[in-house]
Amino acid sequence: MNYFLIAGEASGDLLGASLMKGILAKDPDAKFQFWGGDLMAEIAPGLVQHFKEVNIMGFVEVLLKLRTIKKNLARCKEQILRFKPDVLILIDYPGFNLRMARFAKENGFKTTYFIAPKIWAWNEKRGYQLEKYIDLLLLIFPFEIEYFKKWKVNSTYVGNPLFEQTLQFIPDANFRFKHNLADAPLIALLPGSRKQEIKRMLPKMLELAKQYPNYKFLIAGAPGLNRDFYEQFLDSNIELVFDATRDILSYSTAAIVCSGTATLETAFMNTPQVCAYAAHPISYSIAITFVKVKYISLVNLNVDKPIIPELIQNDYTLPKLKAELEAILPGGSKREQMLNDYKELHQKFGNLPSGKLAAEAIWKLLQA
Repeated sequence: MNYFLIAGEASGDLLGASLMKGILAKDPDAKFQFWGGDLMAEIAPGLVQHFKEVNIMGFVEVLLKLRTIKKNLARCKEQILRFKPDVLILIDYPGFNLRMARFAKENGFKTTYFIAPKIWAWNEKRGYQLEKYIDLLLLIFPFEIEYFKKWKVNSTYVGNPLFEQTLQFIPDANFRFKHNLADAPLIALLPGSRKQEIKRMLPKMLELAKQYPNYKFLIAGAPGLNRDFYEQFLDSNIELVFDATRDILSYSTAAIVCSGTATLETAFMNTPQVCAYAAHPISYSIAITFVKVKYISLVNLNVDKPIIPELIQNDYTLPKLKAELEAILPGGSKREQMLNDYKELHQKFGNLPSGKLAAEAIWKLLQA
């Protein structure tokens, strides 16, 4: 069978790699073409577009790049028509992927959406597009099971690949030695995966680091970015480490994390965290009029209570960041409760073989 996958960011690359592994276990002769990243490329050949060259986020940023987005859509459509996949697999990235779903259905291709668009948060009318253009919707968040019952779309929960991977993760025993970290206590900084995110998030994190000379702060370098980009931010008690996010989290006492999939990964690794986010002011003012959820972090959304603190936009200040970090460091008022609440989160996700279950659901669709 031929499979065309579209992942437009680092988290999608990680999840796409898990799914491709599952597909190959079910269909060893599978042929792939995909928009994705290095993790997917490690599983099988077929990378036709790297996500780092197309990733655009935010209302203002999208408006400034409309011509580029149009060209990307046209190129992707041509690739799909040439490859003639048995199924198009869309991974998150809804602004782009819902357009591709419509194109695929209009041209007779079967469609699967892996990681549902977050219509429970905003732009709920996209649910009608899912009903019309998606043959199979694969859910990875437990709270979505009940939500998607209201839509006429074939959906199934397959567990969460990120949780599956973190349960299997074994920390590198030589991690500290490799990065000359000695025995200093560590604090992880996960400022996002896109340049515009990092430029807004990281400076405040580094201001905070100056107030903790006894800690070593580790920045988890984003896939697709290089050291040169980060050089402008580095300081004496700051280290930049690439391709080792889970090792960083394993050895860290606490973490400050840009809202997104990384908050879940941090919780799955049992590292106490502060979730933070700051967008372009215009993008934020537009988004706030549409967003209809109580929480921004996937951790809190999945348990429907504030397990981790969220410092969003105007609340993302140095005094508040320091207060919340103090509360989750050893002896802090929130640390033990957060670690206990993480257990509840883990139970909700369940230890399911996500890649395998997703591949089996897609295989069943292809046999129909």
